Amino acid sequence: MIWAKGKLNTAHACTLPVLQEIGTIIRKARSGMVIVRLTKEPHEGQVLFDFKGRSVGRVTEIFGPVKGAYASLTPHTDRIEGLVGEKVYSRN
Repeated sequence: MIWAKGKLNTAHACTLPVLQEIGTIIRKARSGMVIVRLTKEPHEGQVLFDFKGRSVGRVTEIFGPVKGAYASLTPHTDRIEGLVGEKVYSRN
């Protein structure tokens, strides 16, 4: 938000993307895919991000029971081992 002569000018305001929690990375599979335990269902093909907004991977498959679903991601980074246990997010 920018103040100009006592008035709020939102025309030039920067908007940051809102991150919505999707799940938690539980492991890297032998195939190289990243396995995520889901709290919300993403769309296949959707890119998921870490808490800093960096791309983690793209959803390739959703599987498992409805109340305890998982997703496999094609990784976009080599640092997956360091992200195990971390939450992943989607951008709105």
